[in-house]
Amino acid sequence: MRVIVGKGSCGIAAGANDVYDRLQALSEETPCPGTELGITGCIGMCFLEPIVDIYPNPREEDCLRLVHVQESDAEAIWHAICEDDLGSLDHLKIKQEDEEFLNQQTRIALRNCGVIDPEKLEDYTARGGYRSLWRILKKNITPEEVIHEIDVAGLRGRGGAGFSTAFKWQAARNAPGEEKYLICNADEGDPGAFMDRAVIEGDPHSLLEGMLIGAYAIGAKEGIVYVRAEYPLAIVRLKKAIEDATAAGYLGDNIMGSDFSCRIRIKAGAGAFVCGEETALIESLEGKRGMPRLKPPFPAQEGYWHKPSNINNVETFANVAWIMKNGGEAFAAMGTKNSKGTKVFALTGKIKRGGLVEIPMGRTLRDVIFGIGGGIRGGAAFKAVQLGGPSGGCVPAARLDTQIDYNELVITGAIMGSGGMVVMDESTCMVNMARFFLDFTTKESCGKCIHCRLGTKRMKEILDRIVEGKGEEGDLEKLEELCNAVKDGALCGLGNTAPNPVLTTLRYFRREFEAHIREHRCPAGECRALISYSIDPDKCIGCTACARQCPVSAIRGEVKKIHEIDPELCIKCGNCKTACRFDAVKVR
Repeated sequence: MRVIVGKGSCGIAAGANDVYDRLQALSEETPCPGTELGITGCIGMCFLEPIVDIYPNPREEDCLRLVHVQESDAEAIWHAICEDDLGSLDHLKIKQEDEEFLNQQTRIALRNCGVIDPEKLEDYTARGGYRSLWRILKKNITPEEVIHEIDVAGLRGRGGAGFSTAFKWQAARNAPGEEKYLICNADEGDPGAFMDRAVIEGDPHSLLEGMLIGAYAIGAKEGIVYVRAEYPLAIVRLKKAIEDATAAGYLGDNIMGSDFSCRIRIKAGAGAFVCGEETALIESLEGKRGMPRLKPPFPAQEGYWHKPSNINNVETFANVAWIMKNGGEAFAAMGTKNSKGTKVFALTGKIKRGGLVEIPMGRTLRDVIFGIGGGIRGGAAFKAVQLGGPSGGCVPAARLDTQIDYNELVITGAIMGSGGMVVMDESTCMVNMARFFLDFTTKESCGKCIHCRLGTKRMKEILDRIVEGKGEEGDLEKLEELCNAVKDGALCGLGNTAPNPVLTTLRYFRREFEAHIREHRCPAGECRALISYSIDPDKCIGCTACARQCPVSAIRGEVKKIHEIDPELCIKCGNCKTACRFDAVKVR
């Protein structure tokens, strides 16, 4: 019997370390013969963490999944295991509706996440790991044949641009010179996105095998993983994976007894969003400030140290070994004409089931948000979903049946991006949401080009005035003019796409902007400068809950008598509304 604790970042944040430590202590105090305690990464169901999986026999489909496990539950779990009384753990078992979260997915990039121990090479090889690389090297499959298979698969870059992986690999292979580099972009800077982190934490060897196959295809002898320093657990597990793979002969000189040699190292980035742009990433790798280069030349011709280089992101590489094992046609059979295979998304925001989702391209936004994600938390109405992070756009309810396809999403004004999906309900102010994402890109702009450095700042100043109730007639036209100027004139993808959240919210929620400017009203009740709090005398019972939570004593009233809010003292923090159980606190 195996007892596995989910120790991805989400599980650890929810208390998985305490659960594991207590189970380990119990296993030492009361040994249970034939029982093995282990760890795994995030299986994607972040909303159920901490998770403990019990495998009574070697078959993975027989897993008993326990959710929301706390340290205090550890003793009952260990007792049930030792007494062979797993039925006593019914109160911790997963519900059918939550099982549907996984049942509706097709997992390729995430195939091992939440299943294997990411710190054990043998777990990866037991599931066919490094077999694709072995087959390529032992059967003398040529680099051109590898690239052809990736081309047949139709694999496009999963980092945002969606560029053909095979085309990039071929361009780097065709570039003259013996010294070439393969780089993995694991910088992942989008707010709400954690796909790459989960893959590295849960299945680091799939990244390494994909990179090794890519390095073989382009003729590189060195690979570099550029991962943000804010991912300490991912770095620790990837470092161990590199050490283990090297010791086993999967990395280093004459891999598996072949003529192919390749080493992979880690570079921890400082977390600059602009380093998601490949030439800025290369500048950072070289020890310079992360700022985009003029293109051409492209990295395939002059990249790292001005040598031919290829850059793909983590999810792209995580698909490669599967494609080489199962064939490009099997991957291409999933998805749409223009978007093949599967895509991983990070579901966050006002969603019931937040976590990681991997689905075939072509499914609709409605399928993901309401089918897999379970709809809006708390029963509120869906309003919009932000796709593609700060570089993406807001898609409204009327567009929920849009297919998840690179081309179809662009039509809405959004982009696929790296896979972030931030779900918003009726309580979200779209003006403030556009301001939030623009604030992010304004701060993350490297400042190299005027359009991005100053244009985003001027746009944010207009949005600041609007949410503060100081908007003026003509502001929306100025915003649109600035958006188009920045989009057309910026040097790199950060500036080119920074206006997207503003343009899409203006396109679909223009009346909300107009209400802020003309009526000095925030329809969502979110912008503090445009709202006021009051107490409905017909609903207030004088329980004093609101007064006890007010940090500035702005609520007056005696016990069992109607209370009032002093508008001069109220700081509009919302504590009173949260505390009231009778819906007596109103926001206008």
